[in-house]
Amino acid sequence: MNSLALDIGPLKPELMPLVLGLVLFFILFAVMAKVLLPRINKVLVEREEATDGRFDEAEVTRAEAARVHAEYQELLAEARHEAARLRQESVEQGTAIIAELRAEGQRQREEIIAAGHAVIDAERAVAEAELREQVGVLATELAGRIAGESVTDFARESGVVDRFLEELRTAKPSDAVADKRD
Repeated sequence: MNSLALDIGPLKPELMPLVLGLVLFFILFAVMAKVLLPRINKVLVEREEATDGRFDEAEVTRAEAARVHAEYQELLAEARHEAARLRQESVEQGTAIIAELRAEGQRQREEIIAAGHAVIDAERAVAEAELREQVGVLATELAGRIAGESVTDFARESGVVDRFLEELRTAKPSDAVADKRD
């Protein structure tokens, strides 16, 4: 056996352990290739199938999420549109209510003014009647003092005071101003 000895330096393997190591290596390799590698391959294939299945599920879930999001956006747009419509209706109703209230206020104002004019006219008539009576009495008393005797009976019989007051009432204010200028 020495004739096959290789001169490879300080490492001089013996042939028998080297051959035995190679035979055992190939036996171990064959066992691993026949038993262990198919099992490892099977697990890898199962994992790949599971991963591909998960990717498919993820794609389906992503598509469903996109569909739900689109529906949400559509509902949100409808809700915004509805809110804008309700806001517009509220503004229109508010404007109509304000217009009605203004008209009602105007009508009430006119009623109050008309009632006020009626009260003023009534009070004016009462004041005129009182003044007519008092002016007549004062004028006849003054005329009596100037004449030196009582003219009350004469004034009552002739209606001088009543004619004078009637002329004042029927005279226009512009006539009275024109008379004062002359």
